[in-house]
Amino acid sequence: MLKCSGIPPLFGLACTLVQSITELTKTLLTKKPEVTAITISFVPDTLWFVNGQPLADQDTRSFYLDIKVTDFTNTKDQKKAYIHAIDQLLGSLPGTMVNASYVYVQEIKADAYGFGGLTMEHRYIVNA
Repeated sequence: MLKCSGIPPLFGLACTLVQSITELTKTLLTKKPEVTAITISFVPDTLWFVNGQPLADQDTRSFYLDIKVTDFTNTKDQKKAYIHAIDQLLGSLPGTMVNASYVYVQEIKADAYGFGGLTMEHRYIVNA
């Protein structure tokens, strides 16, 4: 477990979000935390546009979560629950969330995706 206290606020927020997103990914999509990699980028609200207008002018905030999973490893219901839970998590942060905030679950072909030099398909075959 990461220690998120005693660090600058933005990094503290990122640290807390990483812990929550990792837990939701483990629980709802049944993914292993030890191979769940997360990057967080904060985009200035002057450079994030919805409907052609910067969020700064709308006094709102937004998010875009892009997660990649191996194809056919999650059901529609799992993905639905995950998208809802992420929306609830990020929507609970202070401020008004613009409706145009997205969670994108990309299903990547098992023979075109992997880690540690092995494809997910290879891992499936070896562990079957």
